[in-house]
Amino acid sequence: MYTLPPHIGQPSGNSQSIRMATDMPHKIDVHVHFLPPAYRQACLDHGHANPDGMPYLPEWSEEAHLQLMDKTGIQRSILSISTPGTHLVYNDRALAAKVTRDCNSYAADLKKRMPDRFGYWASLPIPDVDLCLEEIAKSAEEGCDGYVLLTNGHGTYLGDPLFDPIFAELNKRKATLFIHPTTPCISCDPSLASKTNASTETPTKATPLANRFPNPMLEFLFDTARVVSNMFLSGTVKRCPDLKIILPHLAGASPPLLSRWTGFSTLVPGDWQASPEEEIKKALNRQFWFDLAGFPFPGQIVGLLQGAGISHERLMYGSDFPFTKAEGVELLRGRLDEGMRGMFGEEEIRDMYHGNAEKLLGGRGL
Repeated sequence: MYTLPPHIGQPSGNSQSIRMATDMPHKIDVHVHFLPPAYRQACLDHGHANPDGMPYLPEWSEEAHLQLMDKTGIQRSILSISTPGTHLVYNDRALAAKVTRDCNSYAADLKKRMPDRFGYWASLPIPDVDLCLEEIAKSAEEGCDGYVLLTNGHGTYLGDPLFDPIFAELNKRKATLFIHPTTPCISCDPSLASKTNASTETPTKATPLANRFPNPMLEFLFDTARVVSNMFLSGTVKRCPDLKIILPHLAGASPPLLSRWTGFSTLVPGDWQASPEEEIKKALNRQFWFDLAGFPFPGQIVGLLQGAGISHERLMYGSDFPFTKAEGVELLRGRLDEGMRGMFGEEEIRDMYHGNAEKLLGGRGL
């Protein structure tokens, strides 16, 4: 299908690969974040100064974001709130409602003022289903491009029956859903999570290596894989054929596990929906997209394209700014450009950098 020279994606030892990016197509960034002042302060006030074990909570401003876009050839950014999301404190519904509404309203105003530069995925504060349904309707009225959900909301994972009303509503609207990873979390009594929006049990972080590595290094990719398998095995994807779903970081650790859980589901009886591998691959190529944020070259992209059989037409650019700082965005852009040149033709590169996103967004970004 595609071949990849062994040197592609490796550090070049100088800045030449970064400077080469000037002749590359412009980009639409579907995996990029914003931190309005009120949201950043709420994170600091409620225990998220170092979200998910990261050494910093980044600063963000509209001006700095536009400067980065101009410098790196990003024509339009589809903003979203990253982890820890907008449901910051377990069981604090009032805070979740306020933070969510403030963030979505801020993004709506930004898009209204600069529609050619900014769009947004509206935040949904799982696990509170009622608040999410209210925000789906309100944000649609305000002109959001789609919605963002974390992989789990205080220990309840996408694909859980609790979230069926949310997915039914998104499917009815033929919405676009961007899924973002967060710290793996479980309830002390997992059975409670499916019975109520918020149990009395405090969720527990499931991060055995957190004392050594920030969760985005490994755990985010594992949590993405959990959600992909859970959404299929629960029947959520099959029940929502009109929902368009963007998976981050080329679906995280999902591709090499695909044959494992699909094969297991058809051979071993259990409380899940049998999911033949070829059926899942067809669904992935029909209603899923994958962003290139992170380190797709040299190996991860091959696993997705060749291992899972995904077409390049499902891939889109993502910078992960500002959690990836500006200098990191520039460095990764250079490595991405180099990897793209070694593996794809000009038309395919244009598709991945902006064409595929334009089609998904209904032509926006031109």
